Amino acid sequence: MHLPDALTPATSETQPQTLAERRREETRLEIARAAAGLFAEHGPQHVTAEAIAQAAGISLRTFYRHFSAKEDAITPLLTSGADNWVRLLADAPERDPLTLFPRLIDEVLLPQTAADREELRVTRGVLRSITETPLLRAVWHRVNADSEARLRPILSELCGPGIDPLNVRILATVASDAIRLGLEHWAAGDADPDGAEGVPAAIAQQVFARLSRGLAA
Repeated sequence: MHLPDALTPATSETQPQTLAERRREETRLEIARAAAGLFAEHGPQHVTAEAIAQAAGISLRTFYRHFSAKEDAITPLLTSGADNWVRLLADAPERDPLTLFPRLIDEVLLPQTAADREELRVTRGVLRSITETPLLRAVWHRVNADSEARLRPILSELCGPGIDPLNVRILATVASDAIRLGLEHWAAGDADPDGAEGVPAAIAQQVFARLSRGLAA
């Protein structure tokens, strides 16, 4: 969802990134993709930090400059979707989250390009690997907890000063869990391996619709 750097708001939400920051994020994402591919192909327990570094074309020293453990290496891949989710919410013109979130779910989970489909395919492999490895599950849950926390102040501003803080927390939880459950349930099955058919988005829409009924009331 992200832990190094993942627990801070995305730089794009505050000020433009420098060239060095962009290169650093690109390097981290390249490492994450290499780690995800190896985890999906061989199983996390059979992959070493050395293997990830080699697959990413970097030295082991460079790997440890970015990540403290092999499990943390998937963090940028998982948080890229969460960063997009938060950015879209912050930039949205709508004021009603109950109509806004269904649109954002489709924007986040319906792939528009070959690169989007490949990223979903890799993410699916990671999520399938997570079931075998407690440390990877911990990374995934921290990513989602961070995403939820980052949604709260945006939702408070979106809904205005009269919103009940508890409702803000509930809405942030419902939105985050809709994405999380949509991805997890899709990844556990065999249909739509790259998300092109819209299965993860459809599941997330169902989850959000069911969980948000109480808020609508």
